[in-house]
Amino acid sequence: MNCVYIEEAKYLRDHSVFLRFNDGLCGNVDLKETINSHPIADPLRDPSEFSKFFLDSWPTLAWKCGFDIAPESLYSKCEQNARGNALPREPQL
Repeated sequence: MNCVYIEEAKYLRDHSVFLRFNDGLCGNVDLKETINSHPIADPLRDPSEFSKFFLDSWPTLAWKCGFDIAPESLYSKCEQNARGNALPREPQL
């Protein structure tokens, strides 16, 4: 895999985010399981706190509590979701 990074991230709802990567892959990912499996991410169980993510210097999703998710992991989740859909799509709000 080449170096991947996030070019765009939009909060959708609950723990779901729309992501667009530098190679054009895009799609929606639900990060609830990821958030729930890491104690440092406990504050992010509240969707209003989860929604306050930003793109850090990698760039990847990060939060003020110190939690971030590797872009490769997000890419893999997005890729798996894209396989289930005929075409990656823009976020549906």
